[in-house]
Amino acid sequence: MPVSRRTVLLRPSGPSGRIGPSGRSGPSDSARRPTRTAALTATALVAVCASLATSCGVLPGSAAGAGDDPVTVMTWAPENTKATNKPGIPAMAQAYARWVNANGGLDGRKLKVITCNDHNDPVGAADCARKAVDKEVAAVVGSYSQHGQSFLSPLEVAGIPYIGGYGVTDEEFSSPLSYPVNGGEPALMAGNGRQLAARCERVSLVRPDTIAGDDLPGLLDAGLTEGHRRSSADIRAPEDGTDFSAQAEQALERAGTDGCVTAALGARTDTFYDSYRRTESAYPAAKISSVLGSVDQSLIDRTGGGKGPYEGAYVTGWYPVAGDARWNEMREVIRQQAFGDNRVDPTDAGVQTTWIAYTVLKHAVESLDGGEVSARTLRRALDKGLKVETGGLTPTLRWRFKDMLAASDFPRLVNADVTFQVVRDGRLVPAQKGFVNVSKTLERVE
Repeated sequence: MPVSRRTVLLRPSGPSGRIGPSGRSGPSDSARRPTRTAALTATALVAVCASLATSCGVLPGSAAGAGDDPVTVMTWAPENTKATNKPGIPAMAQAYARWVNANGGLDGRKLKVITCNDHNDPVGAADCARKAVDKEVAAVVGSYSQHGQSFLSPLEVAGIPYIGGYGVTDEEFSSPLSYPVNGGEPALMAGNGRQLAARCERVSLVRPDTIAGDDLPGLLDAGLTEGHRRSSADIRAPEDGTDFSAQAEQALERAGTDGCVTAALGARTDTFYDSYRRTESAYPAAKISSVLGSVDQSLIDRTGGGKGPYEGAYVTGWYPVAGDARWNEMREVIRQQAFGDNRVDPTDAGVQTTWIAYTVLKHAVESLDGGEVSARTLRRALDKGLKVETGGLTPTLRWRFKDMLAASDFPRLVNADVTFQVVRDGRLVPAQKGFVNVSKTLERVE
């Protein structure tokens, strides 16, 4: 059904396409965004080379970790940058290692975690990947980086699996060596569109002007279309911006009465909504929304709880709300091994994803039944249909071909479940029970 109003979504811009004084971006998308087809072709070629090489036992990581040797893995994330920072991810990995080693290790083997700062740039991401190859790690586990093309190629050549990345890049859902545990940004944005379609006449999307951000409008619109709403207003914002007044004005103006403004700017989302609060009195009231990772319980707490700006906000997440009892084991591990470490926040989506990724690693190592633990054997276990139960935090995870989504853009996606949440009395609570599967929505993305 056609509608006369739409929702606006804003996102930040990045180094590949800054918004200039005129409000226009730099080089055209077609000039600066590589096509998925080219990326998938390159990935397939690299994967063939990796397969041939590892079968001959000549690559790093292909024959390590036998007997009582430690299982060495790497976890990386950006830290101390002007844009997105995820220090809780490597900190959670280290806490997990301390916990598992205090309880007999991974099937009797000590777990050794090497961490790396990717500095939120392609060079740093590639450096971390090369370090993983040099250290002959068995896997890269529970990591975050926006630069999939930079880090996955070195891993693919070395045959090193990438287990449970955050899901912010297309390559994580196309590389044959990637084993995602959630639906990443694609599922969140498609789910956010589904959630808002039932509540908003029009939607404005504020999103980063980055390669990763370029995909967000189409994903959001797929969910809106399924709910018989028009496409969102796409508002780009600088990834490291400090004032989003211009974007807030655009979002409010285009959302209009009974509209919604959804922002997916990561760590800058709160900065955007600060600008939004200073601007909204001049425009019709609009509901606000976001996705987990941009808004979480710790942010709501810091900004006034039930009396803060996020009261009533709609949030789409991957997992059950942070207060759900299914997170109790993770919380106990944090209490035992990371008490007082402010980097490790159990309500943070990155910390939660790292916990699930290491759960996959633990199952994979145990499935080898005391045999060699290496990049090659872990890949083989995962590819042959290892089933991983996560205590209800996700559906059963499995990475066989028939378990993957029938969507050409996301061929490695195996978990398309999201949760609809809302802020009530200062707490993120379920907006409806259970998970919502957005696989059909993602299959319609053009």
